[in-house]
Amino acid sequence: MKYKAGESSSRAEFRSLLLAVFLLVFPSLALADTYQQGRHVEPAYEGWRPNPDGTFSFMFGYMNENWSEEPDAAIGDNNSFSPGDADRGQPTHFLPRRNRFNFEVIVPSDWGDRELVWTLNINGVERKAYATLKEDYLVDNMVIASETGSLGPGTSSPESRANIPPIATIQGDNIRSTRVGEAVILSTQVIDDGLPVTRRDQTITEDALRRRMMRPPSKLTVQKINGLFLAWNVYRGEGKVTFDPPMPKPWEDTRTAANSPWGALWLPPEIPEDGIYEVTATFDEPGTYILWTRADDGGLYHDDYITVNVTE
Repeated sequence: MKYKAGESSSRAEFRSLLLAVFLLVFPSLALADTYQQGRHVEPAYEGWRPNPDGTFSFMFGYMNENWSEEPDAAIGDNNSFSPGDADRGQPTHFLPRRNRFNFEVIVPSDWGDRELVWTLNINGVERKAYATLKEDYLVDNMVIASETGSLGPGTSSPESRANIPPIATIQGDNIRSTRVGEAVILSTQVIDDGLPVTRRDQTITEDALRRRMMRPPSKLTVQKINGLFLAWNVYRGEGKVTFDPPMPKPWEDTRTAANSPWGALWLPPEIPEDGIYEVTATFDEPGTYILWTRADDGGLYHDDYITVNVTE
């Protein structure tokens, strides 16, 4: 080990130990500085659940190794399913970091022991996720709440077992037209049962804020703050879309004050009295976009989509 001039070996070793502890306790901060862009996206098979009509839903997500880059991969060789149709409704625009339970693919009741394979090739790295109906991958609401961090590992409560997903319904036409630079108003009705109960006060003192900023993670698994919120993002489309007001992130941004329910200081936003959330979307490039909204109560979620055709 090389030491600075005038620095004793014990002092240098202490500095190295302190850095190692810092990286161990705050690994996301180190990764945030190094994994900004240029890395691949790992597709993930989250599990399956049965549907009332006898079909099954395969549930997928992904891990975008980047903290800032949101890569695009059109349907085709770089983003496809097999066997059968390459397009199974998967995203072509990928948000940063871990996105669990991002979409579902319905397969018939006679699927049996076959595999459904999702292949992604982003930034020159090919990865695959393999979906099967093996019993170990069976998912229910408790699994979803636990995997996303609403519950502790292997825990539940009467409240969490009673929770049902919120319902998000986009108001108006599900296909819209606009021009570059012209805002589209998006209104979404959200209905929720009020569970799980929000655990975080809407106000926080300066002293409590300082303590939380310095407190290391209390769990080894991902930890999410329960509270109803609505998010809007691009699901398909390669241009930049600006949403106003800015919405909470549906992906696991664990950094402090990152407007994410996985961040240590996140406060659930106020819920409109009539349950109608309004946001505007402005596009900087022409094209066809699929926008995705998710209502999330902390434990469970519901998605809706809208197509916007944008011209010059």
